[in-house]
Amino acid sequence: MKHLVDKVMTEKVDFMGDTVEVKKLSVAQVFEIQELSKSAAKAKDQEMAQMSLLMQVLKIAVIGAEEISEKEFNNFPLNELTKLSEKVMSISGLGDGAQEAGNLA
Repeated sequence: MKHLVDKVMTEKVDFMGDTVEVKKLSVAQVFEIQELSKSAAKAKDQEMAQMSLLMQVLKIAVIGAEEISEKEFNNFPLNELTKLSEKVMSISGLGDGAQEAGNLA
């Protein structure tokens, strides 16, 4: 089993009529997202904090998303980003996919 440590598993997911590749989150990444979620919950501007959390989750999990700027993320339809985030959570074994990134904690 040791030879599988740090192995990255991916799954192709439909996004906006195209396909993106999503990494299954590691335990460490799940804990990182939970900490980000806790910080977002304490933020004064909840709407901005939740949007930032959504972007961070996608940057962690979607291959190539780490290269997208905040300004570029703002050009995507919100419901498409939310559905992709839910799929990330589902692929990673968190909930049934109906759970948003901000509701992990």
